[in-house]
Amino acid sequence: MKNDSIINKKIFLYMTEFFAGMSVMAVELGASRLLAPYFSSSQIVWTIIIGTIMIAMALGNIYGGRTADKNPNPDKLYGRIIIAAIWIALIPVLGKYIILLISGVLIVAVNTNFLIWAAFFACMVIFVFPLFLLGTVTPSLAKYTVDSLEDNGKIVGNLGAFNTIGSIIGTFVPTFVTIPTVGTSITFYIFAGILLLLAIIYFVSVKRGKVKCIVASALFVICCMLNINDSFAFWNKDLVYEGESIYNYLQVSEDEDSVILSTNVLFGVQSVYMKEEGLTGMYYDYAMMAPLIAGVNEKDETDMLILGMGSGTFATQCERYFDGVNVEGVEIDEKITDLATEYFELPNEVKVTTYDGRAYLSANDKKYDVIMVDAYQDITIPFQMSTVEFFTMVKEHLTENGVMVVNMNMHGDKKGSINEYLSDTISKVFENVYIIDVDGSSNRELYAFENKDALETFKRNIELTKDYELKNLAIGIEENMIEYEGDNNIMTDDKAPVELLGMEVIDDLIKGELSYYKKVFKEEGIKGVLNEF
Repeated sequence: MKNDSIINKKIFLYMTEFFAGMSVMAVELGASRLLAPYFSSSQIVWTIIIGTIMIAMALGNIYGGRTADKNPNPDKLYGRIIIAAIWIALIPVLGKYIILLISGVLIVAVNTNFLIWAAFFACMVIFVFPLFLLGTVTPSLAKYTVDSLEDNGKIVGNLGAFNTIGSIIGTFVPTFVTIPTVGTSITFYIFAGILLLLAIIYFVSVKRGKVKCIVASALFVICCMLNINDSFAFWNKDLVYEGESIYNYLQVSEDEDSVILSTNVLFGVQSVYMKEEGLTGMYYDYAMMAPLIAGVNEKDETDMLILGMGSGTFATQCERYFDGVNVEGVEIDEKITDLATEYFELPNEVKVTTYDGRAYLSANDKKYDVIMVDAYQDITIPFQMSTVEFFTMVKEHLTENGVMVVNMNMHGDKKGSINEYLSDTISKVFENVYIIDVDGSSNRELYAFENKDALETFKRNIELTKDYELKNLAIGIEENMIEYEGDNNIMTDDKAPVELLGMEVIDDLIKGELSYYKKVFKEEGIKGVLNEF
């Protein structure tokens, strides 16, 4: 094989190592975006992705080293690269269906840790095999490039360096270039195409494998053509927008009554905008108690800050119902802010800063009458916005009579739930903490303040409220909200297990939602389940 010119040129082998490393990282990042709409992008899901990919690479290293010793034929390696390329090109075509199939099977097969098992098996089925094949590249190339023991250290070091540099580029390019601009599907195609081209160059240079290259090229083109519907929620016919940003998969759906922003297909709604002016019937209405507790109807101006602006529904409602409010928002995803303006009628006078909520507080000295924390979604609770240190920072940015309102979107009344941890942590910082569950949803609103006379202010401002519907709601909330007595479940910057706590609640919700379908499956089989849709 050493007589084959392309193999004699070590630069080609180094480039093979470079692009293999680049493709591994690109596929890993693509995996996170493929899974996120269905299972979230929490640390748990990332752990599963990284773990399964490390397993694949380790097994590939072992297999590649053994086969290179037994049969040091580069045709075998570049044949494996072709297979990996075609497999990666198939991911946009079949990946979402495989995820839904696995999820459907596990719905009736597991009772706990659904997300963990579903994400794990999805990774194993979709990503392990192609990355196992790419894991064979390094030991195989070491066999082809090492000429003697005198320079083997240098050669292996160079291979490692090219692989690492490729991995670095493969980390940044998908995140900042391809996924935001052309999407996850085309990102898979780009890197599958690079691997395929690399293998074709090899086989053309050695004048072998013509049929193999033609068949592989045809399959690649077919994969690109088959991906006509690249929607993650392909069953949803009400979408007016679907796309991706640096941080999120995003979709906007619309019906006669509302516009909905989602960042997950299977779980949760990020924001809802009601087309008819009036109360929304959702947690935004309950959150509007915070301005009343802060005395909005007795002030000429009330400064409000929303951490986790989303589509701006809360800001819009406050602008509609209260006079003299100055609302600012912080939203880490600029694309969401763009959608808020385009689809959700975010008022032009509301200033939105693209930044992390906690980092914004660190860089800003302004004090506010109301700060709303609305950055929690499913199990993707940013730990840095759930700790004693964070809530202390919020408290320092409130005026003397200021109020913090926190939207917790998962009921969790059992001992040690995520809501209990959040509430205990907040009560460690604030003197007065009150909670109330939102009727008809899984949301809970928490109000925290230092002013001992705040509840009297609340009552006065309810009386001063002109809107009859809002006034009646406020009366009911004032009568039914409960003072929270904190315990010792405290989260800090050093220890905040928000993912595990959140997933326990998700498990309970899934079990509750799916119990009916499990019963149908036991009585009527899969046909009965399908008839329900």
